[in-house]
Formats: sequence, C-alpha cells, structure tokens
Amino acid sequence: MNQQQFDQVVTFLKSLQDDICQQLASIEYKKSFQEDAWQHSNGGGGRTRVLNGEVFEQAGVNFSHVKGDALPAAATAKRPEMIGQGFEASGVSLVVHPDNPFIPTSHANVRVFRTVPKGDEKSHWWFGGGFDLTPYYPFDDDIRHWHQVAYDACKPFGDDVYSKFKAWCDDYFYLKHRDETRGVGGLFFDDLNEWGFDKSFAFIQAIGQAYCEAYVPIVKRHKGSIFDNEHKDFQKYRRGRYVEFNLVYDRGTLFGLQSGGRTESILMSLPPEVSYRYNYQPEAGTQEAKLYDYLKPHDWLGLNK
Repeated sequence: MNQQQFDQVVTFLKSLQDDICQQLASIEYKKSFQEDAWQHSNGGGGRTRVLNGEVFEQAGVNFSHVKGDALPAAATAKRPEMIGQGFEASGVSLVVHPDNPFIPTSHANVRVFRTVPKGDEKSHWWFGGGFDLTPYYPFDDDIRHWHQVAYDACKPFGDDVYSKFKAWCDDYFYLKHRDETRGVGGLFFDDLNEWGFDKSFAFIQAIGQAYCEAYVPIVKRHKGSIFDNEHKDFQKYRRGRYVEFNLVYDRGTLFGLQSGGRTESILMSLPPEVSYRYNYQPEAGTQEAKLYDYLKPHDWLGLNK
C-alpha cells in the first residue's frame, strides 16, 4: 500500500464519520454531536464526536489517524517479524449507548494499518473492522434485519464472506469468563489484505456504509417504547458486560492505550451509567431471563438448514 492509497482511505474514513454522525443526529431530539479535535504526539491526530441526548444517552464516533516510531506490544504479539517497525494507522470507531433499554447498543469500526520499515524489511498492511449488536431486550426481527444487512454487504465479495466473518465475530466478542457472547454478533474481520488493495478497500467501504442501514431502522422502531426503572436497571447491569469486554479483551483498546492515543477518545466506548450486582440471576420466565438464550452463536438467517 503506497502513500497515495493510504491517503485515499483516510479521505473516505473522514467522510464516513461525517455521514454516520449526520444520520444518528437526525434521529435525536434537538441535540447534536460535539467535536474535540486532537493531535497525536508522533504525528496525525483525530476528531472525537460525542452526542449526549434523549435518544442516545451517549453516542461516540471517533476518527483517528496516528503514527508511531515503534509498534506497541498489542500489535506485535502475533507478528514478531514487525517488531521495531514504525506504523501508520487510521480508522473510524463508534459505540452507541441508547437511553431506551429496548434499543440495543451498537458498535462498528473500519480501520487501515501499515508498517513503516526503518531498513530493508518488508512493509505490511491490512484492513480490519466490522459491526456488532448488543440488545438488552432482544427482538428477533431486529436481529434478522441486522444480519441481513451484513449478509447483503458481504455478498458481492464472495459467497462465504458473511459466514466466515460472522463466525469470527461470534468468536471475538465472547466473554470467556462469563461463557456468553457480548450480544448477537454481526461481522468481524482483521488482517485483510489477500484480496489486494482495491477489493479490500471496497469491502471496508461497503461495511462502513452498511452500519447505519442496519442500525437506524432498529432505533426508529423502538425509540418511542415505554420503559420503567426495572428495564433501566437491567440495561445498566448488562452494560457491565460491555465494560468487561472492552477493558479485558478488546485489542483496539489495548492498541490505543499502548500507542499513546488519546485516552478520552479510546474510552468513549464505555457507557455513561453502569451497575454491578453480586451474583445476579434473572427470575425464570421474565423478559430479562430471555436475553440469556440469545448470548450464544445462532444461525440468524437460516443459512445452514
């Protein structure tokens, strides 16, 4: 990947951030995103946009473009051949925590990464990203819609792409210490370069643009739903699982902190209100108990029948 190609990706990522913010803000009541522009100490920087409103308790959409003289441990743990190389990385990452417990939390990101050798070493590059959904009170129609959009976005790139990246998502967003998935999944992929630059870049464009197509209809469907304190308390409790995953397992969080990224931007994914209850078990037969049947991999589109 040459500099011109990398710059082309960065231009797309900036426009993607603009588009997603516009679409999310159009659902909100009078509130808009507030932006913090920041600079990275080694070059580059980013734009962090956060909306705290009535529909979205907190929606954070972050664009970053950072550089470094040496890769952090999170990036080289499985790639020792890259130790000592510099790097350049850019991406859009977002997490949306709605106020209404009947609207799921959503996450998406698309990113590009390349190494900058200091000698004659081989340069490396790849794309990564995906999106996943975390409901508190699940609705089958929402989940099927979410996965159908993911399937449709993947289809032009190969018949097996959705199934492969859907399975990767189920595996990645899995809390081993809880023996449950973070939500109902979606897509996840990393180290994508075997297709070459043009096809790989087209794919992350398709995935980035599919996020709002998948999520906005779900928000509109449920933003007027009536909820009570019991629903809200359960949402706050389940948000704790989101915190656990992001702080224990998420590679993007580790990479951002180890590479000297902006802490506020990296941790914007955490929910504004969360609670923990010792050894909580929902009462059998309740709406809350229903969720736990969804926290394992499912064939949501019936593709394996």
